[in-house]
Amino acid sequence: MEAQGNCIHVINRASRKRHFPIANLHGLKQTSSTKKRVVLSDLTNSATVCSIRSSDTGIDLNRTKNQECVKPDVSVPFEPVNYKLLHAPLIYQHLHSLEIGEKRRPLPDYMKQIQKDITPGMREILVDWLVEVAEEYKLVSDTLFLTVSYIDRFLSSHCLSRNKLQLLGVSSMLVASKFEEVSPPQVEDYCYVTDNTYTKEEVVQMEKDLGKLLEHEPSNPTPKTFVRIFIRAAQGDTMVCLLKYIRSIYNNFVWFVIDVRISKMQPSCTMLEFLSWFLVELSLLDYGCLKFLPSMVAASAIFIARFTIQREKHPWDLKMKRYTGYKPCELKDCVLAIHDLQLRITSSSSHAIREKYSQQKFKCVAVLFSPSIIPASYFEDVDE
Repeated sequence: MEAQGNCIHVINRASRKRHFPIANLHGLKQTSSTKKRVVLSDLTNSATVCSIRSSDTGIDLNRTKNQECVKPDVSVPFEPVNYKLLHAPLIYQHLHSLEIGEKRRPLPDYMKQIQKDITPGMREILVDWLVEVAEEYKLVSDTLFLTVSYIDRFLSSHCLSRNKLQLLGVSSMLVASKFEEVSPPQVEDYCYVTDNTYTKEEVVQMEKDLGKLLEHEPSNPTPKTFVRIFIRAAQGDTMVCLLKYIRSIYNNFVWFVIDVRISKMQPSCTMLEFLSWFLVELSLLDYGCLKFLPSMVAASAIFIARFTIQREKHPWDLKMKRYTGYKPCELKDCVLAIHDLQLRITSSSSHAIREKYSQQKFKCVAVLFSPSIIPASYFEDVDE
C-alpha cells in the first residue's frame, strides 16, 4: 500500500442496513459512532482499473373590468397538445448551444495534458464512490451529474495530487447540491463522509477554487438533462392517442375529468426510462466518454435501451433522428462505448451504479441481458 496520506477508507455496501463498519486502512483505532458514513477506497492501488422562463404567451393579464371574456368555441373539436414534445426542440437547441461552449466542456484528454499524479482508474473509483454518497444522502441524480462535470472541468485546468482527489469530489458535490437540492448537506457532512480526512477549512477553500473556475455559471447541461427531453419521443404518444379516442366519444367537460384521472394512473417512469438512466450513469465512470457531447451520450443511451428491450426492432427511427438531430451512424462510436460498459458491469470493480439500479424501484434494469453484438444494419441511416 502507498504512503499513509494517500489511503482513504471504503465501506461495504452490503452492510448498509447495519451500522456501516469502516475498514481501518489508516492503521488508526476505529472510533464508535452512531452516524452513518460512506468512505472511499485506496486510490493509489487502483491505477490498473480499466477506464472505461416562462415564455411570452400573448395573454393580456391586464384586461379592464368591462372587457368581456371570450368563450371558447365548443363546436371545434379539442386536439390534445403534448407540451413537452412541442417545446422540446426549442429547449434542445438552447441546451445544445450551452453544451458546446468551451467553458462548459472539459478537455477530453486532460489526463495526458494536465494531470501527472491521477489516472482514469482513480477517477472511476471516485465517481463510483460519489454515487454511493449521493444514495446515502438521497441526493437527486442531477446533483451527481453536475458533480462529475465540475470534477472534470477542474481537472482540465488544475494539476492535482491524488491525495486531494477525494477533496475535489466532496467539494464539487457540495457546490452541486447547493445548486440542485432543496435541503443540501452541510460542509460538516461532507467532512464526515470522508472519515474526517479533510477539515472544514480545506473543503471550503476547495469550494472557493471551484467558484472561481465556474465563474458564477454552475448550471451545465448533462446527459441526464437530454435524456429527459429525448425520452418523450422514444416512448411515443400512447397516452395522447388514448385521450384522442376518449375525447371523440365524450363531450368537452367529461374529457377534462378523464384526462386528470388518466394522468394520475400513468406510471411516472417506464423500464425504458430507467434503463436509459442506468446507461448514462454508467457513462460517468468512463473517462473516454468525455470526448462525446452530453446530448450524444443521452441519445446513445436511449439507442441501447431500446435495443435491449426490443432487439428485433431498429432502435432509431425517423422520429428519433429528427428529434435528436443525430443519425445512427453518428452515434456508433458512443453507442459501442456505452454498450461495452453495459456488458462489463457485472465483472467491473465499480459496483455502486449496478447495485443502485438492481433495486426494485428501478425495475432491476441493471440485470437486463443485452446481446453482445449490435447488428451493423442498426447503424445505417433510416430512410426518409
